[in-house]
Amino acid sequence: MKKEIVKINEIDFNVYSMNTMVVGTGAAGYNAADTLYDLGQKDIAIITEGINMGTSRNTGSDKQTYYKLTLSGNTPDSVFEMASTLFKGGSMHGDIALVEAALSAKGFYKLASIGVPFPHNKYGEYIGYKTDHDPRERATSAGPLTSKFMTQKLEIQIQNKGIRIFDGFVVIAVLTKGENAVGLLAIDTKNQNAPNKGFTLINCTNVIFATGGPAGIYLTSVYPVSHLGSSGIAYEAGAEGINLTESQYGIASIKFRWNLSGTYQQVVPRYISTDADGENEKEFLDEYFDDKGKMLDAIFLKGYQWPFDPRKIENLGSSIVDILVYNETQIKGRRVFIDFMTNPTCSIKDGEFNFGMLGSESYEYLKNSNALFGSPIERLAHMNQPAIDLYANNGIDLTAEYLEIAVCAQHNNGGLKGNIWWESNVKHLFPVGEVNGTFGVYRPGGSALNSTQVGSFRAAQYISENYTAEPLATAEFTKAVEFAVAENMDRAEKILANEGSSNIISNRLELQARMTGAGAHIRSLGEAKKALAECIEELAAFEVKTVTGQDWELVEAFRNRDILITQIVYLKAIIEFISNGGRSRGSYLVSDEEGILPLDKLPDAFKFSLDSGDLLKKACVISMELKDSKPEFNVDWEDIRPIPTEDNWFENVWGAYRRGEIVK
Repeated sequence: MKKEIVKINEIDFNVYSMNTMVVGTGAAGYNAADTLYDLGQKDIAIITEGINMGTSRNTGSDKQTYYKLTLSGNTPDSVFEMASTLFKGGSMHGDIALVEAALSAKGFYKLASIGVPFPHNKYGEYIGYKTDHDPRERATSAGPLTSKFMTQKLEIQIQNKGIRIFDGFVVIAVLTKGENAVGLLAIDTKNQNAPNKGFTLINCTNVIFATGGPAGIYLTSVYPVSHLGSSGIAYEAGAEGINLTESQYGIASIKFRWNLSGTYQQVVPRYISTDADGENEKEFLDEYFDDKGKMLDAIFLKGYQWPFDPRKIENLGSSIVDILVYNETQIKGRRVFIDFMTNPTCSIKDGEFNFGMLGSESYEYLKNSNALFGSPIERLAHMNQPAIDLYANNGIDLTAEYLEIAVCAQHNNGGLKGNIWWESNVKHLFPVGEVNGTFGVYRPGGSALNSTQVGSFRAAQYISENYTAEPLATAEFTKAVEFAVAENMDRAEKILANEGSSNIISNRLELQARMTGAGAHIRSLGEAKKALAECIEELAAFEVKTVTGQDWELVEAFRNRDILITQIVYLKAIIEFISNGGRSRGSYLVSDEEGILPLDKLPDAFKFSLDSGDLLKKACVISMELKDSKPEFNVDWEDIRPIPTEDNWFENVWGAYRRGEIVK
């Protein structure tokens, strides 16, 4: 790596040149850099907004899952079987599924070897359990902080190897020359008051883009506050997106953002709502369930069936709880809480929880857990004390206060499109981790963590074999990117010149609220079209209407622009899906006036029809080009590629491997 200074429009800019720059310090980004180094490519660095930011380090759930090939017991399993499980989720390419399965054990064993505390028995078998959409017992966990452990252990590898991290840099553009990514434009947040506004140039042969999911596009979100995502700059650079309609949503706490799955629901807590001031408390679920035992079972089953799923709405299934929470918060404008201190009123008989009201599945689980006693918090302490400690460590005492909740965006199964080496259509740009649209509609729980390791390994492997060239000569690089740099500098100057009170945060909240209303788990064609038109209008006026209070807010303005561009692409994908006959599937409900109403007391906006499944055989690929700040879209519904069935005769593969014909 070398550092130089170049002049563009009489302004000096630092230029750092290297073979590969990794964007992001989560589990995917760290593994990409660590693997590159191990494979011999040491001319690398990492750039990040903040080492301690991001989803990998700051999120989790009751028992955060890692999904991989079965590594214990006598249950038959194979790479092809695991690939088939992933593929059956729909709208996922079979060759991607095969890679995710084939390398799952490799990625898992690396993490175990560097100290991630996955449990094994005395014979060395890494035991597993069954997770959602999982026909085997492929899931494992190191507890609620599994992804944090992964990130911390991988960070130690980076530190031991002396790989440089550019900390406090926000990337605002992917720089291209023709069809190739050739670098990045970032803002050094420590130098925003400089004449160059902190603009810093990265000249590199390859960009590994590990920026996480597009968390910032939603207001109601369980993504950590410190994580917004940076997908917009990739779409602006011409990268294609795939399956952008497919996100997951579920009930989560909002003061401290955390998924409320597993034992948080299986202890059957009390759900209440209040007015905006916390008054007028009521157990609102009671209004909709004539059979109170069904209500208690629905709450319990949220532990197993945590993500919202329209297939689990009818007959008072578990996802009716999500609908009713959304109705209270978004339609009625009330606040919703979970109370772990008190049993649901309808369950009490002679002062105690009447466990006889529960269905067999709920009852047997609590019985087998020796938890047929007490209050929800007492059952939770017995079954999972760390779940209580987690909130206590974040300033919330579940033994003494209510926990405010909402139905929140949690994970994007879609994202930037990559091939089997995780390279996008923009050559030398490798999206890895959640920013890559690896998955289709339904996926096993924990497969996302596996994907962080598989995708980052594949990108590093391909780069180390094929893209080892030096970056462009500095003069050639400067000439190729000077227009993009000047354009962004001009944008910065216009924004900083606007007078008035800062509207950076208020604008962001408005953008996020609109997306939560039109593009989250409750959708309609009309609302999506209206939201898209408003987003396009705001992007066209962005430089005129954005006001910063101080120079340091400039980077936040660029973040807002990234959010806005991402919302535009995602809303266009939603419109395309519904316009092509798509209905409720995955983790969202599409309003359909010809559909069924789950409960008579709900508004007609909740009428829905389940999707026919025809579009599970296709994936929506979308790209965008901005012309005078107005987007022009290209949309393609591509057929899903089947799982490959290769001739794996050992001698043939060995020969091809020796000749260097595999990593191509």
